[in-house]
Amino acid sequence: MTLTPYAFWRRQHARHHGSWNNLDRRAASGLDIYSSCLTVAEYRDLSRWRRAVVRIVNHPIVANVLLPPFVFVVLYRVPFDAAKNWRRERYTVYLTDIALVALVGSLGLGLGYGRVAAVQLSVMVWASIVGVWLFSIQHRFEHAYWAPEGSWNFAAASLCGSSYLRLPRILQWFTGNIGFHHIHHINPRIPNYRLAECHKATVEFRAAPPLTLWGALRGLRYTLWDGDQRRLVSFRAAAAADGSAPRRQFSRD
Repeated sequence: MTLTPYAFWRRQHARHHGSWNNLDRRAASGLDIYSSCLTVAEYRDLSRWRRAVVRIVNHPIVANVLLPPFVFVVLYRVPFDAAKNWRRERYTVYLTDIALVALVGSLGLGLGYGRVAAVQLSVMVWASIVGVWLFSIQHRFEHAYWAPEGSWNFAAASLCGSSYLRLPRILQWFTGNIGFHHIHHINPRIPNYRLAECHKATVEFRAAPPLTLWGALRGLRYTLWDGDQRRLVSFRAAAAADGSAPRRQFSRD
């Protein structure tokens, strides 16, 4: 039993694999704020209140601490971001909900709802925070590759648009080799216990720029794609660069 309706998540994940780091196909990612982004130009074109909403939602505390438990406990209980013809996926959401009600209800009757909540919620909160953080840094780091449809390249997007998070061996084992996300995008059918082997066996794969734990933590602030610098930048950097732009614009009036 998991809090994630599998068939629903699988289809969302497949859609992600068809549009990752493609500037012209970001709409296909739906409500995913963790592997998508706005461009600096798009952000500057927003009204002041919409900028504030975007900054609040993408703030590290909101996006990586408050939202993850909400996603798994509340959001996955409904078929959000699902087309009406996704019948199988919608059914699995409802079947998962029914199974969770039966499981938690029976455990609560036998052990006490307070005890069940104390164990389940404490584990779920920390697991969702760590899991979503690992997911977010798979495509959001400073020098991630982004490109429009016309110049988007599968190999470049896999090796340079998906992170190679170099973890200590013990964390690599506990996370199921999740750090080799660039290999996963090259071929998602490779099982997690073969990812490290594939990385070591191919020169091109080993050339992927590694991301350290410190770099991954710093990556939480990189949210906007700067096409001029060809890298992700923070809201603060975009605002600082925008500070000189109005003078040039207003000088025409």
